Amino acid sequence: MKNSIIINNNISREFYKKKQLKKKFKLASRTLSEIEKKIDSTNSIYNLFSKEQTFNHNLKDLKKYRKFKFVTIIGMGGSILGSKAIYYFLKHKIKKDFLFLDNLDAGKIDEFFKRKIEKKTLFIIISKSGNTLETLVNISFFKKKLLNHKNTIIITEQNKGQLNNLSNKMGIRMVEHKKHIGGRYSVLSEVGMLPSYFMGLNISKFKKNLSIHFGKKNKNLLCKSASKLSQNYLSKKIRSIVFFNYCPELNNAIYWCQQLLGESLGKKGKGILPILSPAPKDHHSLLQLYLDGPRDKIFYIISAKSIYKKKIGEKINKTVLSQRNAFIKVLKRKKIPYREFHFKSISEESITEFFSYFMLETIIISKLINVNPFDQPSVEEVKILTKKKII
Repeated sequence: MKNSIIINNNISREFYKKKQLKKKFKLASRTLSEIEKKIDSTNSIYNLFSKEQTFNHNLKDLKKYRKFKFVTIIGMGGSILGSKAIYYFLKHKIKKDFLFLDNLDAGKIDEFFKRKIEKKTLFIIISKSGNTLETLVNISFFKKKLLNHKNTIIITEQNKGQLNNLSNKMGIRMVEHKKHIGGRYSVLSEVGMLPSYFMGLNISKFKKNLSIHFGKKNKNLLCKSASKLSQNYLSKKIRSIVFFNYCPELNNAIYWCQQLLGESLGKKGKGILPILSPAPKDHHSLLQLYLDGPRDKIFYIISAKSIYKKKIGEKINKTVLSQRNAFIKVLKRKKIPYREFHFKSISEESITEFFSYFMLETIIISKLINVNPFDQPSVEEVKILTKKKII
């Protein structure tokens, strides 16, 4: 099994202590081994990393919904960021038109109705709890006139949530959201794979590289990286992770990553702010600050092999590669920490490798800095106060 992503780290000694590295590496390795032991357990979140993971939907039962030319996905945060990342990364393979309602945006609702595509649209509504406020507000614009058992699928938990009630009341097909999987880790479950099926993508290809990070060489890289990065979460020398992205198709994957890192590791006064910085655009706005401002950032330099083979693609590739290499050269000279993530292909395999790498690294770092990677107490606090204000 070959890697679809090449990862290189360049973190100078001033940003970690070598004495602590050995101890951290041992704990990281032990954590990864514990995860590996649990991947075959169907009631474990780590079952996500198993090629044998089964979904709570039968693709044969969903075939009748493939007739729809347009698909509108309604959800918030981890319920929608993963499928949106997949769509924009693999858009060159997808023939259907998708609309993602992932915010309260009156303009998008208005745009939908102006297009007059209501009768040609499949609606996929996703909320783990079934009570996500923004999701319920968004579906209220469609509920009475449009949503029915012929054109709607709901993904939610088997509970007393409002989406479950809507499914029962209107006879809408419901696909169960696994209780042991939180939103930001759900992209490789029904939450991401069911929309991918309607994109016409090959679901088996998403599973191909799932276990690649458990190989000896990849394990070593993963644990070393987590060991060095965890020290920065504790020392606070680094305050921002800048995803310097030379591949526009990956912008939404980085938004997915923002939530993963922010909600999983931003606790107990700890955390590093993840920022998307599109390149080479930001060469002309933020580069001066990045290279000559405070030394409190680590750069994740993202690039990919182009899918465009015509003259336009070749010319852009050549220019971007030169800019990327020049940027790296200056980072090296100034001893500014950075990591490289280069996608050898734009494919189902490579995006899965990206998702699984960052989920595993995040879980390992959480163990090393002693935070729970699966809760989000401050988010819940705001939700509770919001509901009180509305009521």
